Amino acid sequence: MIKAGWICLLVAVIGDFAVAYLLAPFYRGYSHTKQVMSVLGNPKSPVQRWYNLWLVILGICLFASFPALVDSYWTQSAGLTLVVLILIALFAIGAGILSGLFSVNETKAEQTFASKVHGIGASLGFMALTFVPLFLSILSFFREENEIGILSAVSFGLALIFFVLFIMADKEEFKNTWIEKEGLWQRLTLMWMYLPFAAISIQGIIRN
Repeated sequence: MIKAGWICLLVAVIGDFAVAYLLAPFYRGYSHTKQVMSVLGNPKSPVQRWYNLWLVILGICLFASFPALVDSYWTQSAGLTLVVLILIALFAIGAGILSGLFSVNETKAEQTFASKVHGIGASLGFMALTFVPLFLSILSFFREENEIGILSAVSFGLALIFFVLFIMADKEEFKNTWIEKEGLWQRLTLMWMYLPFAAISIQGIIRN
């Protein structure tokens, strides 16, 4: 059960990038640097079904990792572990399951009920996950795992920087500037959010 949880966490973080890069070639004109991943799931996308299915699987995999996270960190701090679980759950539901069930449109000019649900869920999910590396850093230092603690702290700082750029990229005043690369900032934000997950899941798999 514990090892399966770590495997699910690793599948989630690797799969989120892998699925997008595997499906993108089938969507003519899609840009990894300018477009967010969820555009692959828009109603006009030839890979809509597969990408939206992945988002639901992503959410389920994150929930499946909870027993492993509890087993590792609960004795260090039940309160901080609970905060981490709640933040991951918000991301798993908002940016995962809900985003998979309610797809975004190809452009933000097209607003539907589904795209609004997707936008709110994904935004709340990203905001929540941004702070997970910070709490994982504290928990890792409690466990005297200083390398992962430092990695998580650095990841939090960089994820925060790229998340700010990700938000700015959507603003009209930054159009046609180097900041408008929304897809790039999203991927770099996720990379630094996910890096501590990859580290603790690999460690957990080896230990179990």
